[in-house]
Parts: sequence; C-alpha cells; structure tokens
Amino acid sequence: MLTQLTIKNYALIDELQVSFNNGLTIITGETGAGKSILLGGLSLILGKRADLASVKDSSKKCVIEGVFDIAKYNLKTLFKTQDLDYESLTIIRREILPSGKSRAFINDTPVRLDDLQVLGAHLLDIHSQHQTLQLTNDDFQFQIIDALANNDNYLSRYISEVKTFKSLSAEIEKLHSQKAESLKELDYNLFLLKELEEAKLVDGELETLESEYETLNNIEEIKDKLGQSHQLLDNEDVGITSQLRDIKQHLSKLVNYGSQYQSIYNRIDSSLIEMDDIFTEIENLEEQLEADPNRLEVVNLKLQTLHNLMQKHVVSSETELIAIREDLASKVTETENLDAHIAEKENDKEQLKTKLVSICKTIHNNRVKVIPKLIQQLESILATLGMPNAKFSIDLKQSNIFLSNGSDVLEFLFSANKGGQFNDLKKSASGGELSRIMLAIKYILSNYTQLPTIMFDEIDTGVSGEISNKMAIIMQEMSKAMQVFTITHLPQIAAKGDHHYKVFKQDIDEVTQTQLKKLTPEERIVEIAQMLGGVDVSNSALEHAKQLLN
Repeated sequence: MLTQLTIKNYALIDELQVSFNNGLTIITGETGAGKSILLGGLSLILGKRADLASVKDSSKKCVIEGVFDIAKYNLKTLFKTQDLDYESLTIIRREILPSGKSRAFINDTPVRLDDLQVLGAHLLDIHSQHQTLQLTNDDFQFQIIDALANNDNYLSRYISEVKTFKSLSAEIEKLHSQKAESLKELDYNLFLLKELEEAKLVDGELETLESEYETLNNIEEIKDKLGQSHQLLDNEDVGITSQLRDIKQHLSKLVNYGSQYQSIYNRIDSSLIEMDDIFTEIENLEEQLEADPNRLEVVNLKLQTLHNLMQKHVVSSETELIAIREDLASKVTETENLDAHIAEKENDKEQLKTKLVSICKTIHNNRVKVIPKLIQQLESILATLGMPNAKFSIDLKQSNIFLSNGSDVLEFLFSANKGGQFNDLKKSASGGELSRIMLAIKYILSNYTQLPTIMFDEIDTGVSGEISNKMAIIMQEMSKAMQVFTITHLPQIAAKGDHHYKVFKQDIDEVTQTQLKKLTPEERIVEIAQMLGGVDVSNSALEHAKQLLN
C-alpha cells in the first residue's frame, strides 16, 4: 500500500509530504483545487512520461517520491526478474531536471520507464474515466473472467508455448523462403560445382604446371644451351674444369711459400669442386630432357582450364578456387537437406499445436464454468446500485486461431432495461452505468485476486443519493482487504471513509499553491456540511453531516 507521498516543485505544489494508512481514504476539494495535480504526480511514479511544462519552477529539480509497503504483495520474483533490490518498504522516485531530462529510481537504483510501469501496475491502480472505457476492451473482459476461473497458471503456460509456436512458424516460413531461393540457384550451383570438381584442383599445382609448361614448350632451346654449357665446362683443351685443374696444379707448388698461397689454392679447389657438381647436374638435366608433345598438350589444357576458372570466379589462385568449390558443395548439400529439416520443424510445430489446443480447451472450459457465476454477481451488485434491470450475456466460442490469451472469441453484451436488446457495452451503457459496472467488477476481482492499492477518480460521476451510499459501502468492503482511495464530490461517499484529506488552494507570498491536508473529526464535519450546503454552513447542514458520519 502507499504509505507516504512527497511532491516537490510540481505544478502548483511547492513542497508537499503526506502519509497514508490502510482502509478507505477520501479525497475532496473544490473543482480546480488540484486533485488532478495529485493524480498527475502519482502517474509519474507509475511510469508516465514527464513534461517539463508541469514543473513549477523550471530552474529547479522536480521530485515525486512514493513509499510503498509491499510485504504482502509477493513481488520478490518480479524484483529478481527486473534485477532490482527487493525491500518490503519500496521507494519509487521520479526526478525532472531543469534540462528537461527525466530520471527514475526504485530503491535508489536507476531504472527505465518500462521497468517503472511493470512494477507500478502491481502497486497502484488509478481508476479514471479513461480506464472505465477498458470495460469495452476484450482483453480487460478476459482478465475479469480469468481471475474468477483461476486461469493464471494455464495462461502463463499458454503464453510461453504460443511464443515458441510463433517463433517456430516464423522459422518454418523462413526455411520455405530459403528453399525457394535455393532451388532457383541450385542448377547454376550444380553446374559451377561440376566444373570445379572436374578440374581436379590441387593446392599449389598451378606453379608446378607453369614450370613444367615452360620446360616442355622450350625444350630444344634448353637442350641447346645445356649442351653448350656442358662443352664449355668439359672441353679437353679450353673447358673451364680443365683450366681450373691446371690452375690448381700450378698453385699446389706454392702452398709451402706462404699462407696467402694456401688460401688462394683452397679457393680454386672449392671452385673446382663446385664446377664438377654443376657439370654433373647439367649432365643429369640433359639426360632427363625429352620432348613430349602429348604431355605438353595435357599441361597446356590444364593451365587453360585453371586460368579460365580463375577469371570466371575473379580469383588469383587455385586455393581460392578450392574454397569456392567447398562453399558450393556446402550450399548444394544444404539445399538437398532442406526438405528433411523443414519436415522435422513441421513435426515439432504439430506437436506444439496439439499441446496448445489442449491448454486452450482447459482455459475455455474454466471460463465457461465461471461465466454464470460472474453474471449472477454482476447483476446482483448492480441491482443494489440502482440498476435492477441490468442484464449481461457473455458468450465464448473457440476458434482455430491462437490469440493473445487463448483461442476464445468473446461476446460481452449488456442490456440496461427490462426487455431491452443486448448490445455492446459502449453502445448500451451510459457513463454513469459504466462507472457502476466498473466498481462492481473491481469489487468482484478484489475477492479473487490480490489487487494493488486502488484510487477511484470520481467513479461516482452520474450518481447521487442512495446509490452513492451503496457505492460507498462497496468501497468500504473492498478496503477491508486492500487500500482504497476515492476522489469524490458526494458527501454520502465522503462520510464513509476511514481517513479524509482535503485538496485546496492557498496564496503564499502572492503565489497560489495547492495543499493537501488530513482533516480532524471536527474539520471533517465542516467539509461534509459544505459539500451538502455550500460554503455558508447552516446548522442543519452540520447536523446532517454528523448523521452521515455516524
């Protein structure tokens, strides 16, 4: 429940701090006194977007802070899910800075507005004329029925499973699209893959083939040059090796005359050894050389194939061609396996659909069971609220579509007059009737679920006299299990409260400010007397006020 509210620098409020208790709390005040300001401040700590125009002094920070006792609300799991520190006395604070930037805190932890809205929905329900219109909304009507049907666990399972079902359906649709695109490319990919596979690509082969081609294509010139080199090295008279041997012979006679001669001798000896080795290698190369036109043609064709493929795929090596071949093979395999993958996912979807149909059936049956009870309770309460001829017709039909809260299609119809035709609520109920229906529904819900603190903003619009007295009694009953606030202009309702606050304007230092004050028993008598007879309080109005309070 809301235990304390602090508002600083907001609208016509300079600074306000007020404490609240459980039970039924009444808030009264003249039109324009600032009751909407109070609601606006509360809305901010529930996650409503901030507006710099609502700040009283734009050069200062605006702060709205609410303290909530949540020990009985079973919200530890929610706090854990939202990654928040749980405190049985939880403090929510909103700040609007002079820059226009807004900040929100839960127990001094900075949070986003959507986090504030999630928690706020469990703490405070501000009932306004706008919320009354929820009565005509299917989702809200289902919430009423499901609360009585105790469908929470089934709906949680359904929401989780239907999320998976939709995700799976989207995945299957994506696979079908992928298959359609892949089939368009399959023939071309197979053609490209066949070309690359027939090329029998080997990593590093291009360089070897180019070398072999150059040799085979120039074999006569190579043989000629090797032969000439062979003769230059081995000619008996003028060959290099013969001359080196002669030089070595001459120098061998000088080695004993000094180290410098030994050094040059050693170098000539090394050169001779190297020349002999070169000669042997040239000789071997000559022996290996043999013209092979057939092999030259094979090598040439293979090179042409490789160069054509590299040009076609815009690459510069056979390594890149091999990578393309592997990628194409993977795409072809993936396309060929898509049917099996789709069939597997379709099977999973069908099993999940069977499970969802079963859950929907349970939810539907539970709803059907409680509808007569809901109708009976609604009509009974509304009869006490001056609507003795109010009748409801609630019809559920199962569809084959998975909707947000099951597969049911709901028809929630109303007739206000005896013998009248059933019609949509928004077409057949007036504003005052809708307010009474909403109060009846909130009362019924309070008996089946843990509602948060509720604030009724002039729910008594359009009613008076004995009916308002009955509405007050219903709010009193609700306040035994929860904290209830009601903003009212009717003395019959104001007199039923456990606590009474007055909103009023006051000029302080020539500045109009909104104030909120808890009334003493004596002040309360005067306030109710003024609600009965106007500002000039008569003795009869005072007596009437005392009677109402007693």
